[in-house]
Amino acid sequence: MIKDPFERLGLDREVLTVSQLNGRARVLLEDVFRNVWVEGEISNLARPASGHIYFTLKDSGAQVRCALFRQNATRVRQALRDGLAVRVRGKVSLFEGRGDYQLILDTVEPAGDGALRLAFEALKEKLSAEGLFSTERKQPLPAHPQRIGIITSPTGAVIRDIISVFGRRAPQVELNLIPTAVQGREAINQIVHALRLADSRGFDALILARGGGSLEDLWCFNEEAVARAIAACVTPIVSAVGHETDVSISDFVADVRAPTPSAAAELLAPDSSGLQLRLEGLQRRLLLRMQNRLSHDRLRVEGLARRLRHPGERLRQQAQRLDDLDMRLRRAFALNMRARQERLGRLDTRLAAQH
Repeated sequence: MIKDPFERLGLDREVLTVSQLNGRARVLLEDVFRNVWVEGEISNLARPASGHIYFTLKDSGAQVRCALFRQNATRVRQALRDGLAVRVRGKVSLFEGRGDYQLILDTVEPAGDGALRLAFEALKEKLSAEGLFSTERKQPLPAHPQRIGIITSPTGAVIRDIISVFGRRAPQVELNLIPTAVQGREAINQIVHALRLADSRGFDALILARGGGSLEDLWCFNEEAVARAIAACVTPIVSAVGHETDVSISDFVADVRAPTPSAAAELLAPDSSGLQLRLEGLQRRLLLRMQNRLSHDRLRVEGLARRLRHPGERLRQQAQRLDDLDMRLRRAFALNMRARQERLGRLDTRLAAQH
């Protein structure tokens, strides 16, 4: 059993084995330096098949070996390379087998002014390669939405601006707020939860919105978890994060990017005055077509009416024709009888002459 690493060696000159020495040194280092941040430049980067990452962290005057084991390496957003300035967090330890002093890391972040930009570009490149930004995935926004979910902070100017736009342009649209934090580490999980909740409630469209701020303030919208939650939504979603010049990962993944929250509301709020004018125009066109159709049908009915005769007239014509035929038949019968009588008289005279 290892003694307290802070306990001094006894006066009897306790002799340690190399393994005991390295073991006590490791426990001592890990106990004192449990969670430290160190900044430096990567060199001698190695990626064995195990998935672990090993490199040397150095500055102008010293260096230290670092180990980033696989379970933590998968969480690193940026691509590590030699010469990259990074800020790492971990515990100081000792690899007992070789007696190497080293840092066991759990976090690696880019260092310097461009740290967040490097992380942004790395995640953008990764998600783009997976097809999360492709136009084939984009859904069209509904022309006349009835219910819209708004994912944003319940306080501040953003929600008021969106409500104002809808109140002016489309007061008939039902707005539903899904509140969430929009800044800080706690905002990431809240935004992911809000997206999943809103997507399950059958809205016609969603607005993910936040006001302007620095890159650090807007960073939760550049997190991979938020990007994947947006990509998983089946409801069309508009990303309106920051000011017009601000660009976030959520803008690339969403179906539509709006430069401001107010612009997002205008995209989804049909202008009532414009709809009224269009309705009046359609009404005029409908009235004109109805008048033309009625006029055409009236002329057709009048033409058919002229061709149509009353059945009584037809019967009268048939009765007249029947009378005419009857008279013709009677005349023909009388003529035929006189002709036969005359012939009979002639035959009777001839018979008498031959008696």
